[in-house]
Amino acid sequence: MTEAVRIPNIASSAVKPSIHYQVEMPNPASHLFDVMLTIQNQNSAILDLKLPVWTPGSYLVREYAKHLQTFRAEDDQGQALSWRKVSKNHWQIESGDVTQLKVCYQVFAHELTVRTNHLDASHGFFNPGAVLMYIPGFEEAETTLAVTPPAGWTVTTALPPVEGKPNTFVADTFDTLVDSPVEIGAHSLYDFDVLGKPHQWVIWGKGNFDIDRIIVDTQKIVEVEAKIFGGLPYDRYFFLLHLSAGGYGGLEHKFCTTLLFPRFNFRTTENYNKFMCLVAHEFFHLWNVKRIRPKALETFDYDQENYTDCLWFCEGVTSFYDLAIPMRAGIYDAQNYLKLISDSITRLQAIPGRRVQSLSESSFDTWIKLYRPDANSKNAQVSYYLKGELVSLLLDLLIRRESGNMRSQDQVMQQMWQQFGQSETGYTHAQLKSVVESVAGIDLTDFWEKYIEGTVELPYDEFLNPFGLGVKVETAEDAPPYLGIELKSETGTAMVKTVFCDSPAHDAGIAPDDQILAIDGFRVRANQLNDRLLNYQPNEQIQVTVFHDEELRTYSVTLTESRPTAYKIQPLDNLTQAQQDLGERWLGVNPKLLGS
Repeated sequence: MTEAVRIPNIASSAVKPSIHYQVEMPNPASHLFDVMLTIQNQNSAILDLKLPVWTPGSYLVREYAKHLQTFRAEDDQGQALSWRKVSKNHWQIESGDVTQLKVCYQVFAHELTVRTNHLDASHGFFNPGAVLMYIPGFEEAETTLAVTPPAGWTVTTALPPVEGKPNTFVADTFDTLVDSPVEIGAHSLYDFDVLGKPHQWVIWGKGNFDIDRIIVDTQKIVEVEAKIFGGLPYDRYFFLLHLSAGGYGGLEHKFCTTLLFPRFNFRTTENYNKFMCLVAHEFFHLWNVKRIRPKALETFDYDQENYTDCLWFCEGVTSFYDLAIPMRAGIYDAQNYLKLISDSITRLQAIPGRRVQSLSESSFDTWIKLYRPDANSKNAQVSYYLKGELVSLLLDLLIRRESGNMRSQDQVMQQMWQQFGQSETGYTHAQLKSVVESVAGIDLTDFWEKYIEGTVELPYDEFLNPFGLGVKVETAEDAPPYLGIELKSETGTAMVKTVFCDSPAHDAGIAPDDQILAIDGFRVRANQLNDRLLNYQPNEQIQVTVFHDEELRTYSVTLTESRPTAYKIQPLDNLTQAQQDLGERWLGVNPKLLGS
């Protein structure tokens, strides 16, 4: 490979090239998309092309170029053009005086997530940022995309169609193209209207869902969220749902969302509610993140990480609303809402990393930590989704308390929408704090320093008590003495996944990837560990035998008190009238009626 030569960018030219993408899949079972990029009116002796390394909304450098193969370039007569690869995602073509050229390559697509690509005999799905190259300097140029589906397949995307050209679409910028996933196949389409605008469920895969129920509840969610922001910022919108054996996730876009959910998880109320929370979450993103976004994400750099310390607001506030919106929509009641918040508190309090990493740090370090968990992650980091949700709850309660429930987090979102979202102007952390303070009516410096920029424990009771509620810490009767490990599997071989910091196992020297063999000389399997520990008392010493890197070792471990198994929000005793009134104005029901 020859060394790259520094060449003036084509963007210095006043003439914009014409850019057209053609995506084909002649053999879907091969998992290969065939891509042809045709560029006309280009006048640079060296043409630069790049493939994004990440997709907005999923903050990890995913190295999409690793799936690219059989790259070639040719002029309009079919003659090969010389090219060189400059870096992992950067190609340079020696175009000379050629004004029209074609670039062809293939992309392997066999990863069914909302942020990658998938192609098999049943359908094709791709995120344009993971498939289509761009010309640096011409990200603002209009492009067209033509998709050639196999016989019997249809194409669904949020891009507007080109009149008179089947399965051909136009994107005004590369940002718009990246933000418009494409589904190709024999998927099912379900149309419905909300607030006079057309919507659609697009579903690939089979499952036990009830589409009529989903549509009715989706309409409710759209109406509740639209009410917060004063309307819907689009002409049409669709929900793309992939049903699989066990996948889960969502990725937001301006005019659609992509969802992944287990195909048979719609039957129980708990799982169905989880699905509707996912719908509420991704739909809320069409305001928060897609239009209201941090300064660092105002203009996307597809070549590298885009750092911001505000993802706790982007995702945490959205997570806060994905629990609240279904309650407001009547999909579940206040009792279930408080249970879901309680579950979130329980999860956060079980993570030692909450005392190590702040929300701001978690946001900034997402590129190297959140999506790449390891054996020490729970000891050293915290999710800005999870803690951000609970900090957002505290902010909501604080605003409600200070305003006598006349204002809430809703007014924060409305101001952010009016000040930044409608114009899509990025905000700074200082501007965000200023907006929240203006709604709360008080200085929030102390709150910010403790709970967003610091690692002080969240004082749930302090914020819940004015609303007649508190958090009860529970330890199950069958909870064993504390050993301090998490296993990779609950059955079979007892392989250690995580050793929690400052735990008995940690202090004794047990390490991740150790295989636990026996306790006090008796064999123990993963699904037997808790039952075996129930035979002991706190402060009792046990002998734990393991394979450590295939070496047999025995550790003396002194067990400690059982750890809490649940944190439950419940009504306080002897509520004042003020607490009852404030709680009812928040939840729509008198808190003393919520039970324990």
